[in-house]
Amino acid sequence: MSRALFLSGPHKAHVGAFNLREGEEGETLIDVAAVGLCGSDLHYYKDGGIGSAMIAEPFVPGHEFAGTLAEDIEELGLAKGALVAVDPNRACGHCEFCERGHANLCPNVKFIGAPPFDGAMTQRIWVPKSQLVALPADFTPLDGVMLEPLGVAIHAVDLAKPRLLERVTLLGCGPIGLLILQVLKAAGAGDIVAVDPQEHRRAMASTLGAVEVFGSVEELRAARGNEGAPLVVEATNAPEGLRDAVVATKIGGRTVIVGIPDGDNYTLPAAETRRRGLKIKFARRMGEVYPRAIALVAAGRVDVTSMVTHQVGLEEGPDAFRKHAENVPGVIKSLIYPNA
Repeated sequence: MSRALFLSGPHKAHVGAFNLREGEEGETLIDVAAVGLCGSDLHYYKDGGIGSAMIAEPFVPGHEFAGTLAEDIEELGLAKGALVAVDPNRACGHCEFCERGHANLCPNVKFIGAPPFDGAMTQRIWVPKSQLVALPADFTPLDGVMLEPLGVAIHAVDLAKPRLLERVTLLGCGPIGLLILQVLKAAGAGDIVAVDPQEHRRAMASTLGAVEVFGSVEELRAARGNEGAPLVVEATNAPEGLRDAVVATKIGGRTVIVGIPDGDNYTLPAAETRRRGLKIKFARRMGEVYPRAIALVAAGRVDVTSMVTHQVGLEEGPDAFRKHAENVPGVIKSLIYPNA
């Protein structure tokens, strides 16, 4: 009998016995080496769901994960014991959106770690072989876990299309924001100004290349005037995130909204938005980005290690959720090791 971390409702997390289901055709079993606590996992914990994906019964979260194969996968050239990452997004492959190359927008998706599909905060999990991602030999479980959030960051920057040396304002310096910052730099963006209310996250943004940091958009505007940046990328969990992105963007500018707001609602000043004539895009998950994510980590162009502030065993997982929900100082990214 395996053990797993379950979420059963708002602020309800516990570890207990997990009855591992039988595998299906085309699946393989992996032993979970490490799994990340993502912002969306935190929304399930704080709000009991995201939009229509609500917790109806206890389920196992976790979609950022790496593990070792329990068998040889000859068709993929992978041997038993190999460390692999897993793309959690299983799109249907035949709807209008999949056929247009937008599998991340598939309405029929079976997403590992989103209700009702159990995720990887457990010791073992069945996954489709088609979703395995082979890793370089020198990659660690941490590297493998961080490829999924890095993929989200790559997709966000693909949508943003930063121009060479273009000035950018980044709202939110959690793990996704810090990864976006680094991908923006790799894509040729110019000066990046970062905004976050938490001092330790601002410090990390400075370490990773932000030229200036501010605690709020109001502080930014007081220091820089009301002109705004030509490109703003928002990666917060605040209902005010969209509003802040709008007022931080230059007239005629672009903004990309990546964050998921607490309570699943935005606040937005209509006049501020209309009068700027902004181009606004919303990011959802990612496209086919794993090869680029692996290349960025392998080349050392993105640091996925420094933002991982906490690494714990499965039994400590509920307390990790609590710390993130309470914004405990010093916490940026937590990884859980279910078999430690």
